[in-house]
Amino acid sequence: MDHAWTGIAIWEETKKFLCILQALGLPQEAIVCYQRAVQTRPNYAIAYGNLASTYYERNQLDLAILHYKQAIACDPRFLEAYNNLGNALKDVGKVEEAIQCYTQCLTLQPSHPQALTNLGNIYMEWNMIPAAASYYKATLAVTTGLSAPFNNLAVIYKQQGNYADAISCYNEVLRIDPLAADGLVNRGNTYKEIGRVSEAIQDYIHAITIRPSMAEAHANLASAYKDSGLVDPAIKSYRHALHLRPDFPEATCNLLHTLQCVCNWEDRDKNFSEVEAIIRRQITTSVLPSVQPFHAIAYPIDSILALEISRKYAAHCSFIASRFALPPFNQPAPYPIKRDLGERLRIGYVSSDFGNHPLSHLMGSVFGMHNRENVEVFCYALSPNDGTEWRQRIQSEAEHFVDVSPMSSDMIAKFINEDKIHVLINLNGYTKGARNEIFAMQPAPIQVSYMGFPGTTGATYIDYLVTDEFVSPLRFSDIYSEKLVHLPHCYFVNDYKQRNRDVLDPMCQPKRSDYGLPEDKFIFACFNQLYKMDPEIFDTWCNILKRVPNSALWLLRFPAAGEMRLRSYAAVNGVQPDQIIFTDVAMKSEHIRRSALADLFLDTPLCNAHTTGTDILWAGLPMVTLPLKKMATRVAGSLCLATGLGDEMIVNNMKEYEEKAVSLALDRPKLQAFCNKLKAVRMSCPLFDTARWVRNLERAYFKMWNIHCSGQRPRHFKVTENDSEFPYNR
Repeated sequence: MDHAWTGIAIWEETKKFLCILQALGLPQEAIVCYQRAVQTRPNYAIAYGNLASTYYERNQLDLAILHYKQAIACDPRFLEAYNNLGNALKDVGKVEEAIQCYTQCLTLQPSHPQALTNLGNIYMEWNMIPAAASYYKATLAVTTGLSAPFNNLAVIYKQQGNYADAISCYNEVLRIDPLAADGLVNRGNTYKEIGRVSEAIQDYIHAITIRPSMAEAHANLASAYKDSGLVDPAIKSYRHALHLRPDFPEATCNLLHTLQCVCNWEDRDKNFSEVEAIIRRQITTSVLPSVQPFHAIAYPIDSILALEISRKYAAHCSFIASRFALPPFNQPAPYPIKRDLGERLRIGYVSSDFGNHPLSHLMGSVFGMHNRENVEVFCYALSPNDGTEWRQRIQSEAEHFVDVSPMSSDMIAKFINEDKIHVLINLNGYTKGARNEIFAMQPAPIQVSYMGFPGTTGATYIDYLVTDEFVSPLRFSDIYSEKLVHLPHCYFVNDYKQRNRDVLDPMCQPKRSDYGLPEDKFIFACFNQLYKMDPEIFDTWCNILKRVPNSALWLLRFPAAGEMRLRSYAAVNGVQPDQIIFTDVAMKSEHIRRSALADLFLDTPLCNAHTTGTDILWAGLPMVTLPLKKMATRVAGSLCLATGLGDEMIVNNMKEYEEKAVSLALDRPKLQAFCNKLKAVRMSCPLFDTARWVRNLERAYFKMWNIHCSGQRPRHFKVTENDSEFPYNR
């Protein structure tokens, strides 16, 4: 008896000594001691388990697996050995065996939190999200002391669009560990995604205070600053992130975009070359590109590369959709619509921009203008009611309007499918607030991209892109993944005839003096956001200003942080300070009215005036525009053509651009006559005829459906205003 007690005492002392060796970072010495221990006590399971754990920490996984199995052989009820053996087996790719180990652990102790979490992790990696979530929830039912299950559940909730529950989970992570910098960054990211940017900034700053070397926190803080209009602090934070981690593609690409937003063109060519190399490398290695599709449309990068970026983002949306593990939807039967039986084509519009947003400013009347005898319209709002007149109007005029913003993406897809939608339109594309995973679930038989994103989605689940012959000619069809639907005249709709007729009243015209604009100068204007500008176009504008006596260029503080850079750039190019005029951004109706105070609008070729282009043409202000290849570079030209006067405003190269602007400015009578013609056609030209445009859109929808009913795959087609060929009421 005394001898046995002495053996146990010696073993307890040995364990203390082994702990000291581990703490001192002497694992090899610990291994030797453990080996001696098991020689002394061959059936001592804990010694085998600790020896296995030492091997595991040294990444000697085969030896770890061997000794965990020996530990279990000594003690078949050794819980931790089963769990740890599962971890080692998972690490060597033997996932099925790992599941067996975790399951055996749970057989012995159903409430074992680590085994529950580890099973959840496997199902998460297998994209079996409901199973993963159930294991994480089971973990939390037995313990609230582990942060990992909360963190993983938050990831699931975020991917499902359930931001409130995601934030609650991150709150629990931070309750468990208030100094968890990762948890703060993750919660900050969630706040940022739902527009609570000030709270995101607080979390990022707190994370940086805890871990100053955390590059991701600095980069995310930079992004939040940029969203808040604090561009200079954003640039500083991005540069700090890159100082901490020079190989940080997201920070490199986002810094470039931020610099572009304020016309900081120092080392621009070098920066774009670096970013393009990053994108190509990421595409080759199947990594989601660090440049978003919406940024790519305004970058001087190859059109095919822009398509590849969109394809990667579309594939990512498909991956998110697959996590919901929905079975394929039952779709409406592919039979032609029979009006005599009371049938109608069911059209669904999905958008986060039903509110005070340019999309609603342009499309506000469209949803109520659809002919209810022929089509049934459903609007699905991805954003909550902002209380504005724009939201209220669409909500009251659309036949069906549903706020689906609180719902998860899979529930929205199910909801749309239950409405038996024939044609579903994505009005977001890759813009803020989009939930493209809904479309990846394919709740409708025909899915269409329109208006929100002026480029290709790259998505196999989007059948058609509504565009026009000028914006997306068939000779450029290789840069689109969708089949092209060419509407007559112009694809870009607007609502000015319904909402902004006051602009036509000569008694409502503002004066230049109201905005501090010089009465005696010829005023060129560009009201585009500054990110659309580049050195080539600004150099051209400077040349124009120097060639046209007593002229000035009117720009917007869009954002204000770009003003001093452009003033300095103009001065270097020999332009006088009083030739550059900046004003603040104005409310929509005021912006349109005051546009008429300029003499000629100068467009940006890299990314055109789209909404702004319709604004200024409705105000009766002519423009000069240079179309290139990508969709976003050709929209202004289409707007001009739809006035019937486009040939006078579209040029073929930068030299022509400069000459056209100068010649119009130096021939005031000719320019005035042209302005008068433009003002005269506003009430009659196709560009501003919203009702006519809606009827042509309905023709397109019926054609899409009839192609589908005939068993054909989607194909390019051109809509004509021919009732026999393109009926809008079948």
